[in-house]
Amino acid sequence: MSVTQIPLPFLYTVNHLGPDHRRRALAEDVRTGLTSTPKWLPPKWFYDATGSELFSRITTLPEYYPTRRELAILRENAAEIAALSGADTLVELGSGTSDKTVLLLDALAGAGTLKTYSPVDVDAATLEAAARRVAAAHPGLAVWAVCADFERHLSRLPRTGRRLVAFLGGTIGNLDDEARASFLSELHDTLSPGDGLLLGADLVKDTGRLVAAYDDNAGVTAAFNRNVLTVMNRELGADFTPQAFEHVALYDARRHRIEMRLRATRPMRVNFRELGLTVAFRAGEEMRTEISVKFYRYRLERELLRCGFAVSRWYTDPAQDFAVVLAFVPEGRHAEEVQAPRGHRRNGRS
Repeated sequence: MSVTQIPLPFLYTVNHLGPDHRRRALAEDVRTGLTSTPKWLPPKWFYDATGSELFSRITTLPEYYPTRRELAILRENAAEIAALSGADTLVELGSGTSDKTVLLLDALAGAGTLKTYSPVDVDAATLEAAARRVAAAHPGLAVWAVCADFERHLSRLPRTGRRLVAFLGGTIGNLDDEARASFLSELHDTLSPGDGLLLGADLVKDTGRLVAAYDDNAGVTAAFNRNVLTVMNRELGADFTPQAFEHVALYDARRHRIEMRLRATRPMRVNFRELGLTVAFRAGEEMRTEISVKFYRYRLERELLRCGFAVSRWYTDPAQDFAVVLAFVPEGRHAEEVQAPRGHRRNGRS
């Protein structure tokens, strides 16, 4: 771990990743995922500079509703969230550009409790740029930017003050059932009684709207999906031909999740020069590049309860497209506020 003070008052970076972490982690995922049947990769490899720019474009597309819905929910309810949490430390997992954070920071500052902001992301450059913007906009706010993988380093989150951990954007849906349960349990165990979790989650809805959000008419999501092939070419010396793969988005109604895939249009053998690995694709063979689970309210609340959280508030938009959930590690004052699903205990594990 290295700690660096950036030449701005109260701004520090903490790096839990080694200098070659990104390449080593990608190599590990490629060896595991592309030698499996069916083939798969985790979605975090979309987000190089090009992928981040493409995703920013996706959030403005008419088909892609989640970002607009979540922002609207936060605008309407940030003040109440700040008051209920009583947090003096805001921790944001997968913070990216920290655009949505402004609403929460302003609300916590308005409530008079805010002392520290700690964004957490694997992309050191994006993290530092976002931390600088926040520090400049909030003089006197202590900003601890943590370069870490939130799936591996939850135990290293800042432990000062009364914390509110924000995990927004529906990113929780990128984890399958087992990974989600492990993540929520580990997060619960690293928090203290009274600490809060603010979770953004996409909801089950019309299949046509769900698929359209991941397969837009302009082809931006298709370019975003294929960009992961360019990432592997650059980082691992692979020789993918991106245009030889079709973008596929479908909804698995049994698992309540969107799957994005890349489908080979012809037989091919892809060489990974840096790994000494060759991967064969049949014509029509698909590689899964993302899952995005969609939730029913009862299901998400039950998962949170099983992992030890007490659900306090469920916020949604008028169309009930998206939800922001406020939950706490139970303590006395929150135990009476919890709105537990019928048939489940109000606090603790069920």
